[in-house]
Amino acid sequence: MNNVQQKPSLKGRLYCSVFGHNFSVSKKVTYHIKEYKCCHCKKEMTINSKGYLTDLTPKYKEINSVLERIHQNKLTRYSNSQMIQSSVLKMTS
Repeated sequence: MNNVQQKPSLKGRLYCSVFGHNFSVSKKVTYHIKEYKCCHCKKEMTINSKGYLTDLTPKYKEINSVLERIHQNKLTRYSNSQMIQSSVLKMTS
């Protein structure tokens, strides 16, 4: 899986330096942690442990991927326990 990093255009960088970034959510890691990407200059940001926006470095990419895996495992485990509880309730009724 090759992720080709697009180089921001001069126009995009100039727009962001004058008017500021226009971030949109590019990936939802958990319910409260997201990754953002600027529509104009392609700058990537994420939420750090204190809740502030910070640059998306390789360190934060790895942290976010681990958090996403843990979150998905938790959701899967929770949904499985809900299915088991509902089947037990149907059997006792």
